[in-house]
Amino acid sequence: MAALGGRGRAAAALLRRGTPPPGLGAGPRRYRYKEKWAATAPRIPPTRLALHHFDVNYSLQLKDLWPSVRASLLCEQKYGALLNNFSAVDHVPQELELLNATDIVSEARKKAQRSQQAAAAEEVGRGESRSQEGSGEGRTAMRAETVTQAEMSPLLRASITSNIKCYTFPRGDITRFRPARPDTLGLLDYYLIDAASLLPVLALNVRPDDLVLDLCAAPGGKTLALLQTGICGRLAANDVSISRTKRLHQILHSYVPKEIRETVSVTSCDGRDWGQLQGGTFHKVLVDVPCTTDRHSAMEDDNNIFHKRRTKERQMLPMLQLQLLIMNM
Repeated sequence: MAALGGRGRAAAALLRRGTPPPGLGAGPRRYRYKEKWAATAPRIPPTRLALHHFDVNYSLQLKDLWPSVRASLLCEQKYGALLNNFSAVDHVPQELELLNATDIVSEARKKAQRSQQAAAAEEVGRGESRSQEGSGEGRTAMRAETVTQAEMSPLLRASITSNIKCYTFPRGDITRFRPARPDTLGLLDYYLIDAASLLPVLALNVRPDDLVLDLCAAPGGKTLALLQTGICGRLAANDVSISRTKRLHQILHSYVPKEIRETVSVTSCDGRDWGQLQGGTFHKVLVDVPCTTDRHSAMEDDNNIFHKRRTKERQMLPMLQLQLLIMNM
């Protein structure tokens, strides 16, 4: 075998070190690599832990309803379009209705009216059967009084006076709403929100000139919905997270005129210390306490509260929720 020259020996030395000689491309380098699963990924993903937790607990609470709720939880999230009453765009309801979207608040009110009127009529029928000997005028007066009481129940009054309009597509229709558009003043025409988030706002039954506190307000959907009622005497919005409070400010700036924004007091403090730090009394307090955010927990691994690193945080959630409620009653 011929001896290597000076240049040959240098090239051989480079190859032994894994460095290709000048003029040659990088060749494949053979090595063994074993991924360290224990350090990079949990054995059981947090989404699977969350779903197992929900199966164990919600199946006991919801019973036969849980399978359908579970299927909905694992489907793509559907949003509602909360109309912005401050925006000068009158054609938006007609545009949404042409797309087969309906105002769920108005529909719920009509359904509740029909249901309560039917219940009232049934009650009248039972009363008439118990008092067949009563006069016709007395039965008519009792029927009218019962129906009137049904029509003026607190739930119906909340729906009638709320001024809240939220459009959604029918069940099974996963059409997405177009992005919100600004009007001539720069205010967006609607806000995309999980329609279920409106239920506590409606249940709050805000009355004219009520002083209202939204204790865990960010990112701002419920605060915006409260402003849509147009009857809050004063609204205070608070959230413990400074970054989420910035998001709340952005929502108010995008949807609410300056003169209305200036009447909203936005703070960032621990809701459990609200009485000591801010004080004041309110007619209504909305407390959307931190929770397991079920859909996110069942669908996304990122920032999942069922991750093993957040086990203690999750276990402390019931205590945190209880403290927020008790400290602000």
